[in-house]
Amino acid sequence: MSPFMNTTVKLDKRGRIVIPKPLRDELRLLPGDSLALEAAGDQITLRRMRSGSAMREEHGVWVFRSGAKASAAETARALDNLRRERNRKNERA
Repeated sequence: MSPFMNTTVKLDKRGRIVIPKPLRDELRLLPGDSLALEAAGDQITLRRMRSGSAMREEHGVWVFRSGAKASAAETARALDNLRRERNRKNERA
C-alpha cells in the first residue's frame, strides 16, 4: 500500500477521528505517537512527529526504531535519560 490514501473519516462526539489501520501500519504510527496538525483554509494536514532519538520505550522495553544499528553512544544516552527520569520520580515519592 502507498502512504497516499483517499478515505472519509468522521469526528466522534469528542472531536476525535480514527486513522485507518492500513495507514497507521504503513506509517508505523504507534499509540502515544505525536502528530503535528496544520490548518490552512479548509485543509487540515497531520504530520508524524518523531523524537530526536530513535530509541523509544515500548511495553517497558527500549526499542531502536531507525532501521540502522544503534551506536553505543546513543544507547548510553537513552539509558542515562531513563535513569535520570527514574531518579526524579523516586525523589518526588
